[in-house]
Amino acid sequence: MLAIHDVHKVFPDGTRALNGITLEVQDGEFVSVLGLSGAGKSTLLRCINRLVEPTSGTVMVDGVDVTRADSAQLRQIRTKIGMIFQQFNIIKRATVLTNVLTGRLGVTPVSWAFGNRFRSQDYEDAMADLERVGIASKAHQRAGELSGGQQQRVAIARALMQRPRYILADEPVASLDPATSHSVLKYLEQVNREDGITVLCNLHVLSLARRYATRVIALKAGELVFDGLPDDIDEARFKQIYGQDAEELEIQ
Repeated sequence: MLAIHDVHKVFPDGTRALNGITLEVQDGEFVSVLGLSGAGKSTLLRCINRLVEPTSGTVMVDGVDVTRADSAQLRQIRTKIGMIFQQFNIIKRATVLTNVLTGRLGVTPVSWAFGNRFRSQDYEDAMADLERVGIASKAHQRAGELSGGQQQRVAIARALMQRPRYILADEPVASLDPATSHSVLKYLEQVNREDGITVLCNLHVLSLARRYATRVIALKAGELVFDGLPDDIDEARFKQIYGQDAEELEIQ
C-alpha cells in the first residue's frame, strides 16, 4: 500500500506546490490525478519516489518511510516504482532495446552497467515487454526515429523491466493526439489489470480518467479537492476542480 500523510512542498522561491496532502492508495488501483497545470500533480508524483524532496510529511511505500530512507534504502524502493514522463525521457540515439534494458539498471551490478552488459534473461525479458506493447519489430531501431506514441510505449516497456509494484505516469499523453492517447493508456490499463500493478496517472482530461481510472483524486492549488469514483464528478465538482477555467473546458 502507498500511504501519503500531511505532505507539504514549498520550493525555495516560496511557491507552495503541496499543502497537506493525505491519501492512501490500495494495491491494484488505477488512480487518475486531475487538475490544471500548476495544481501540484507532478510534484505529488515526484514526492512519492523522492525525485522531489517533500518539505514535511511522510510517504510510506509498502510500510517503508520513503521520506526518511537513506540512499541505499531509496535505491531499493525505487526499483519497485516505474516512472513514465510526459516527454518520454528516453535516450533517442540509443536503440529501443537498449532503452528498455535500462529499466534493469537498479538491480544490475555497477561494473556491468558501465559496460552496457546485461544478463541473457534481461534481453529475453526486454523483447517480451516490447512485444507486449506492440513494438518488438522496432527493437534495433534508434528510439528517436519513432513516433511520439511509440516512444511512450518504449517508456512503458522500460518501466515494466523493473518488475514494479507501482507505476507513476506524469502526464503520459499530454503531447499525444487523442487516438494515440487511448493507445498508450490501454497499455497502462492492461498491466494494471493483468499484473496487478498499481498505477497513478496524471491527466488533464476528465473523459480519459472516466474511461481508464478506478478512482480519481483532484488537486487544486496544491490541495486535495476530490477523492472518489470517476462518475461522481458532476458539473459542480468539475467547476470546483477547474475553477473559472471550467467554463472553457468540456465535461465529457
